[in-house]
Amino acid sequence: MRLVRWLSNPWARARFLWVVAIAYVAWTLFPVVVAVLFSFNGTRSLTSWQGLSTQWYAGNESSVWHDPALRSALVQSLKLSGLTVLIAVPLGVGFALALDRWRGRASGTANFLMLFSFITPEVAIGVALFLFFVQLASGIGTGFEAQVLGLSMYMMAYPVIVVRARLLSIGKEYEEAAMDLGASPTQALRRVLLPLLFPAIFASVAIVFAASIDNFVISQQLSRDASTQTIPILIYSSARRGPLPSLNALASLTLVASTALIAVAAVVYRRFTRAERRAA
Repeated sequence: MRLVRWLSNPWARARFLWVVAIAYVAWTLFPVVVAVLFSFNGTRSLTSWQGLSTQWYAGNESSVWHDPALRSALVQSLKLSGLTVLIAVPLGVGFALALDRWRGRASGTANFLMLFSFITPEVAIGVALFLFFVQLASGIGTGFEAQVLGLSMYMMAYPVIVVRARLLSIGKEYEEAAMDLGASPTQALRRVLLPLLFPAIFASVAIVFAASIDNFVISQQLSRDASTQTIPILIYSSARRGPLPSLNALASLTLVASTALIAVAAVVYRRFTRAERRAA
């Protein structure tokens, strides 16, 4: 009976949660670790380890550095992610500010529409964007421009959520104090609120970049030909015809880039908020 009470007490300290957490992290990261490991394999095999080598990064004609298809996919992914960040983050920050100050009857509907991409399957959004650019916006059509516009629309919800959460934690006291001291609303926004929002904006940049460089569904639906293939599209199309470890190397490069950017954003956000708490 004591054992039953010990196991069934919902208010006691978590006894098995750490085991579940470690098992989940290990289950999630194990395939990634294997893929990264075999990007350094000494032979073409993806199942048998034959020694450490960096030839799939820059050592032979099939490496990321020398293969035109791999290099083109890498450049395409970086261009697409960078332009998506430049479009989605400023618009998302603007929408977050507008929604935070909107008190009309339609504000709830606007909030729901901004979160629409989170509750709608990405496949449905990809097909809808494809039909839009083919049937309605036929002057643009599919291709790089459609990929940028479609991803920017889809990724805009991330900065809206992150910046609005930061706005709720900041409150309106800083802006009101600046305007009481003689600043105009524009000056209070530019010199007070935006610097306070910098950690959230930087975190939004990292999230949008990482999500864009890994996006497959929308990028694939709006891709025109081999010139608009991104890394996920290339990996998917090559997975059925004997992929080389160079694909693992290409995926490892994007993994390192996105992980490093998110880590930097987390450090910046933590240091900024820590400095705020000390000042308070």
